[in-house]
Amino acid sequence: MRITRRLEFDAGHRIPDHASQCRHLHGHRYAIEITLSGDIIDAAGQAVNGMVMDFGEVKSIAKAHVVDVWDHAFLVYRGDSVVMQFLAAMPDHKTVVLDTVPTAENLASEAFRILDPRYRDSYGNHLQLERVRLYETPNCWADALREDAGPA
Repeated sequence: MRITRRLEFDAGHRIPDHASQCRHLHGHRYAIEITLSGDIIDAAGQAVNGMVMDFGEVKSIAKAHVVDVWDHAFLVYRGDSVVMQFLAAMPDHKTVVLDTVPTAENLASEAFRILDPRYRDSYGNHLQLERVRLYETPNCWADALREDAGPA
């Protein structure tokens, strides 16, 4: 069985080598979908009975490790020295420094890497992260998939 929880956050970024508008500082209303697979839990009398994982718990983990960290932050590539200097000049600015250019593809992969160890088989139901889908706009998204990440 697969389940998916969607969350949204706002963040700024730039793609330094982009051939068009995205090379400028700008922001997005991102959406992230977390898809998990596992067996449906058969545990009469327990709060998780009939679920793969409680959607509230899916949300709580994603918020703590990705959404709250990236929300209202500027996501900047470590190699973008001009923007790194600019952001360093603003005291207490919420900046997330990444080892890759903050494209939708790289952000989806990074979110998968961060979240994968946090969604584990804690109920004996073979729970694992299957996909992180990151929407940069309503019409553009990237999928980071379990098969691309390797075994859990």
